[in-house]
Amino acid sequence: MSKRELDIVIAKAKADPTAVRTLRCRTVALGRLHQLNYIRNLPPQPVMEDEPEGLLGESTAPNASEALLAALGSCLSIGIHANALAQGIPIRSLELRVEADINMTSVWGSGDLHPKTIGFETIRVCVDIDADASRKALAALIKHTVLWSPVANTLHNPVHLDVALAPATVA
Repeated sequence: MSKRELDIVIAKAKADPTAVRTLRCRTVALGRLHQLNYIRNLPPQPVMEDEPEGLLGESTAPNASEALLAALGSCLSIGIHANALAQGIPIRSLELRVEADINMTSVWGSGDLHPKTIGFETIRVCVDIDADASRKALAALIKHTVLWSPVANTLHNPVHLDVALAPATVA
């Protein structure tokens, strides 16, 4: 993306600051622990197809928790690139290592149900960036990116989650 293209995207967003876009994904279970995810008009994504070996899976694709880490890494990466471009900081290379700690003993509510953190306990992101800027400027760039990242904020801030049974269909 060029600086001009970035400016156009930003201008469109500023045209209606109250606009809210709804993103959608349809997940279809294929049996056992295999799913396909349908997003926009893209081909089905087997992103969350499988669990690791030893956890009812075959380790052929990322599991749901790993896909969440990939979403965070991707969102931060695009945010770092966009903000570096806006600030005139050329990036030669960028790699994010994202890892999280999770207690698997109570996963899905089917194991040890004694009180403990359900889901990630800690998420760590290490940003390895080669760019024409000082360490202080790069640290500020990363801090700014995290502050404005939709995925980072979804993980960091309480989000209303509404999960309900679909209405009955008439046969």
